[in-house]
Amino acid sequence: MPRKTQLAFLLMAGVSLTASQAYAGSFALREQSTIGLGQGFAGVAAGSGGLSSMYWNPATMTAIPGWQSQWSVSGIFPQAEITPTFVGLPAPLWRGTSTGDIAQDGILAAGYTSYQVNDRLWIGLATNTPFGLVTKNPFNSPGQVYARTSKVISFDVNPTIAYKVTDWLSVGLGFQAMYFKTRLTQAVGVLPNARTATLEGDSWGYGFTAGVTITPIEGTEIGIGYRSAVKQDLDGTLRTPLARLGVKADLTLPDMLTVGIRQTVTPDLTLSAGFEWTKWSEFGVIPVIAKATGTQVTTLPFKYDDGYYVSVGGEYAWSPELTLRAGLGYEWSPISDFNRDLRLPDSDRIHASIGLGYKVNNKLSVDFAYSHLFALNGDVKLNARNPHYVGLPYFGKVDASVDIVSASLTYRWDDPGEPNQPGIFK
Repeated sequence: MPRKTQLAFLLMAGVSLTASQAYAGSFALREQSTIGLGQGFAGVAAGSGGLSSMYWNPATMTAIPGWQSQWSVSGIFPQAEITPTFVGLPAPLWRGTSTGDIAQDGILAAGYTSYQVNDRLWIGLATNTPFGLVTKNPFNSPGQVYARTSKVISFDVNPTIAYKVTDWLSVGLGFQAMYFKTRLTQAVGVLPNARTATLEGDSWGYGFTAGVTITPIEGTEIGIGYRSAVKQDLDGTLRTPLARLGVKADLTLPDMLTVGIRQTVTPDLTLSAGFEWTKWSEFGVIPVIAKATGTQVTTLPFKYDDGYYVSVGGEYAWSPELTLRAGLGYEWSPISDFNRDLRLPDSDRIHASIGLGYKVNNKLSVDFAYSHLFALNGDVKLNARNPHYVGLPYFGKVDASVDIVSASLTYRWDDPGEPNQPGIFK
């Protein structure tokens, strides 16, 4: 393999980091593209995210000429505070005891490379963090029997291939190898300084990505992308003040379908729209099994609904070098008053985004984006109806929002001036 090729793939392999909070419904992470973020992720399945659109739809690679790489880094700055309005404890143990900000700031990085083999065939590689979460409730909060700390880490390697069947139809397929790890802690009692129980585990799971792009008429691009469910057979431990057990738990991370459309209005203006469905209803009640005896020792009672996201956006070429972007989205969370808890007080959200791109030269471009997420209707109602209820009533108000800033760099490794790019096959 040529040295330049080795360098590109080494940079790709090392670029994906762990985010501290989840912003695509529950603990999924949508912030995989700076260009897409600037448009509210409208039309990403149809290629509005440039090279990074391959995360949602591998067929979009056929719109990327030659040999290119893209790296993005997003700073995620959430705020989530829970103020109890009623807790089934003596008043001195909970009045005035807001959690403060339980959400942790973090960084999410992603990397992509695409190589055009010939006029019809492309190969690529993406590295991402599709799922992530870190929240920290105060050690002696009145809801400590529901949550102290929560952490989810993931890393996904996704080699892909795309084929241009005709001038108007392209298809793509990819393989996912995903590492997943979680660690959850909570108190074993309601009194201050109660001991902690810890559940943790990790595993590798496998799945696939697939997609198609259609260009029915010049200037119109339609894309449909699919990321499959990934089954994780977690292996880990449950530690309590009385025992330490080896445990296992089987969970299925949800599949996702994304539909996008891009429409060229003028040579300078392109508008986009998108729809996303995530099958979070895969997350019901997950048993945790003792490995030594095969008996159930506890459960993870999520009982999520499916998640949905719609968005509109666009980009305007202010000059040959400068492109301006904006987008607006609305998300229906899989978490509601029915199943909201203190680990992840997620709710429906409005996404408002702006961005810009600057072409430095014919090989290098940089992009920037900012998004603000307005959280809606986030009350916590931990009563007998809530699947997380363990006997302590807890009601609270949630004040939450998120700011995201993102930057990316796109580099073309080959010579854009060559009319026919070299390929492995002729």
